[in-house]
Amino acid sequence: MKLTVQDLNSHYGPAHILFDIGFEVGQGEVVALLGRNGAGKSTTFRSIVGLVAQRSGRIMFEGKDVSVRPTHEIVREGLGYVPEERRIFTDLTVEENLEVGRQPKRPNAPYWTRDKLFTLFPNLGEMKNRPGGRMSGGEQQMLTIARTLMGNPSLVLLDEPSEGLSPKIVEQMVDAIRTMKKEGVSIVVSEQNLHFARLISDRAYIIERGRICFGGTMAELDARPDIRDAHLSL
Repeated sequence: MKLTVQDLNSHYGPAHILFDIGFEVGQGEVVALLGRNGAGKSTTFRSIVGLVAQRSGRIMFEGKDVSVRPTHEIVREGLGYVPEERRIFTDLTVEENLEVGRQPKRPNAPYWTRDKLFTLFPNLGEMKNRPGGRMSGGEQQMLTIARTLMGNPSLVLLDEPSEGLSPKIVEQMVDAIRTMKKEGVSIVVSEQNLHFARLISDRAYIIERGRICFGGTMAELDARPDIRDAHLSL
């Protein structure tokens, strides 16, 4: 398995947020972590990359235990993280933002260049000299993902990539994620948007109140309207 999370428990101060979280991601697989706002999706991602210290549990990435390693070491191993907040350098151009993320080629991971990323996200190529602060929210989201890919990760955590995007940009995001998968990148996507998740995901887990309450293929989830109504309906 590319990523295995076992019995993960995380806290914010005295508050217990994640309870025995467990899931797996295979090589080249797209897995959705579904749940309502506040269910624990972002905390799960932040715990995996070491931004929230877990109290117990195990995180295995490419056969290595990264449970207690600092964030920069986890990223160096090839695990990319795109947070929900679009974190770009607003005063830097698109090309300059990409250069900030550049890392050497990694074994067993696709190698991304600026030209390859401009093919993945054509909008970025058309505005390569534009400062990040003069881009729309959807364009900034593309730039955040592209900058992460410049680090040549073998697995990427995408936190709510479709949130607040126009339907046209969402379509482009679907195409980009499918291309990333074809290139060999394993992906975990946290989402509230079940329709978006169906278009890109091989399997899904549902999280509610910090606990995994479903795991299976998208077809198995589609066959369980009771699960969808109980845990995903607004």
